[in-house]
Amino acid sequence: MEDNNKKQKLEQEIKAEPQAENPYKLLDIKLTPVEKSAAGIPAVLAAFADLIEEKTLVRGTKALFKMNQVGGFDCPSCAWPDPDDERSPVGEYCENGAKALAEEATTKRVTPEFFKNNSIYDLSQLSDYEIGKMGRLTDPMYLAPGGTHYEPISWEAAFQKIAAQLHTLTSPHEAAFYTSGRTSNEASFLYQLFAKEFGTNNMPDCSNMCHETSGSALRPTIGIGKGTVTLADFYESELIVIIGHNPGTNAPRMMSALEKAKKNGTKIIAINPLPEAGLIGFHNPQQINGIIGKGVSLADLYLPVKINGDMALLKALELIILDLEHKNPGKVLHTDFIKSKTTGYETFREQFDTSRYDLEHLSQQSGVALADIQQAAEMMAFKDKIIFCWGMGLTQQPNGVDMIREILNILLLKGSIGIKGGGVCPVRGHSNVQGNRTMLIDEKPTNEQLDRLQRYFGFEPPREHGYDVVRAIKAMHAEKIKFLFCMGGNFLSATPDTTFTAHALRKLNLLVCVSTKLNRGHLIHGKEALILPTYGRSDKDIVNGEVQIVSTENSMGVVQSSKGVLDAVSKNLINETQIVCRMAMATLGNRSVVDWQRYHDSYDAVRDAIENCIPGFENYNVRVRQKDGFYLPNEARDSQFFAQQLGGLAPFTRTEIPENHLEEDEYMMATTRTHDQFNTTIYGLDDRYRGIKNERRVIFMNQKDIAKAGFKAGDKVDLYNYDDGIERVAPLFLIVSYAIPEKNTVTYFPETNVLVSVNNVVKESNMPASKYVKIKIKKHDSEVYKKVDEMLYRGALQRP
Repeated sequence: MEDNNKKQKLEQEIKAEPQAENPYKLLDIKLTPVEKSAAGIPAVLAAFADLIEEKTLVRGTKALFKMNQVGGFDCPSCAWPDPDDERSPVGEYCENGAKALAEEATTKRVTPEFFKNNSIYDLSQLSDYEIGKMGRLTDPMYLAPGGTHYEPISWEAAFQKIAAQLHTLTSPHEAAFYTSGRTSNEASFLYQLFAKEFGTNNMPDCSNMCHETSGSALRPTIGIGKGTVTLADFYESELIVIIGHNPGTNAPRMMSALEKAKKNGTKIIAINPLPEAGLIGFHNPQQINGIIGKGVSLADLYLPVKINGDMALLKALELIILDLEHKNPGKVLHTDFIKSKTTGYETFREQFDTSRYDLEHLSQQSGVALADIQQAAEMMAFKDKIIFCWGMGLTQQPNGVDMIREILNILLLKGSIGIKGGGVCPVRGHSNVQGNRTMLIDEKPTNEQLDRLQRYFGFEPPREHGYDVVRAIKAMHAEKIKFLFCMGGNFLSATPDTTFTAHALRKLNLLVCVSTKLNRGHLIHGKEALILPTYGRSDKDIVNGEVQIVSTENSMGVVQSSKGVLDAVSKNLINETQIVCRMAMATLGNRSVVDWQRYHDSYDAVRDAIENCIPGFENYNVRVRQKDGFYLPNEARDSQFFAQQLGGLAPFTRTEIPENHLEEDEYMMATTRTHDQFNTTIYGLDDRYRGIKNERRVIFMNQKDIAKAGFKAGDKVDLYNYDDGIERVAPLFLIVSYAIPEKNTVTYFPETNVLVSVNNVVKESNMPASKYVKIKIKKHDSEVYKKVDEMLYRGALQRP
């Protein structure tokens, strides 16, 4: 009886808590024809429609013409590089960049009065889209223990609360410091410096959910966890392979580079489960042909690979390439490069000398027709200038590290790394996410990096590795982490296993979020919570009466300045660098050996410190003010010097093809974003290219699977996952028939993050494997909400 009462009490408490998920309700969906090309006039109209919706047409348009321009500000959206030569006077931005700016330049404001009138619980009943459209945060806000509403707090009092909480910890390792990719180089450097002087390397960041896999694959093999190509290489390439990436939505300006490459004769192979518009065609809105003409066709060959069938496809390509070399000795493989720049070729080659791999079987495993695989291999075989681009379609699969190393195997066979027109291109998803890591935002810093900090600043930084995102969630749930500071982002909605993560966050003593706008992550909180408002990338950052520059690093290793142009929405904002410095001064006081006040007052002083601690930033303050910034050193690209531990050689890697067994009633699900969102920010309710309007709770299925299961398009269904022996449920989705491989499905995040187990991770990188989720699909039943309640109850209990 006592246990029953405890359960009832806990269930009542759970129902009174703010909701961690979007409301379980459908909108009025409309289906339109699937697009065959991306951008064009519809993209222009959509961009300006967002500016109008945010009541910032004049203000926002003014800023648009300064975005990604010399002397202007870096786009807060993706990390695609700006041209090294002249930039378009019409505009160096894309539809999604314009939407990101509209969100930032909005004149709507979330003031203390707003929080007074809206409880946290009531706000949680809104969708992420509705929450995000409230406007820019204007003042620091505090949620007291047991509080139902955020209340205003002074900056000084906020920093004192942070310091007081940090002082109560029994160990520095009970604190964690999360970073979003939007954070500038200067703020990132000081942020990690504070964490280390405080005494911990608990620095989970958004890389842990997107391209940690790329770094884990590349660092041991080519010596650097970044790409090895520049935009100029795109224009000189003979073949570009795009695998597991959708440029039309995730990096739209990439299509301009692909268009230019095509005009120069480059061939393109697209490999993806969905035939995305941005892989098929492009209407450049800055050219007459793109406005009134037919635009340009992009992919010369499209390979509709199954989810996680990529490894079988890559092995098949290698098998054919090696056979073509046997038939054409010395004309396919780059034997000189293999002998002088690589190691392990013979061991790698042996796997193909037996009957271990059969082309027909590999074709079946990959889901790609053998004739198409043969064509792709022949396109690669007699070319050297080959670029492989990939996105989270690879990095968020359990064997993502191995698949990227298999891509490297192909490039090593061809000698296609460290040459003009050839190399690897992991397409980073968030502006300055690569710069964060360069600035030492890393839970696993090297001893060399720590030694440099120690020599320059004079304190002994912690050497013990810290928590990444997945480990941090588990540590919060186990109450090993009691304080979480989020520098930007939306930790709750970006992470897997929503129910588990939400309960982990609720166990914190204090959650601190530095943000520009309200999001659901502010509503799922610890015993206390703080929201600290800051400038957006487009805002004027004024220090000592002067508008400042900050710096960022794009996905091709270019560091450049960024200078905001808009007046801030509030006079009560301070920049991220000053937030870190004031937190450090309040927390560390006289025991600190770092001159935080100096860094608080001068970005130049911060850059001087970076120059002394991180290689490649020599003469930083001068070079960052140059027209196009500067490239960071990249020995793999510049001198074909690869893994230092192997004397500069690049190793071939032996990998295995996974067994992807599905039960009769199971499907493989991958989560993705719509064209109307960037990461967890929801701009609108459409997915224009895929033909979806006014709905997000959809599941894309193959028509044969729909019929075989006894469903029909438009049916309402509930989605289940049973990893770890736990029933997870995402209720009320609509089936949409789509061109997708059989037994594969695609849904949008964050709505289906709840189905991704915190234990479903990528080998080596420990990233959530959100592109590899086994699910069951059942006809919608109103009783499903009882299962949701049970899931929430179980999630509140400690579990391994």
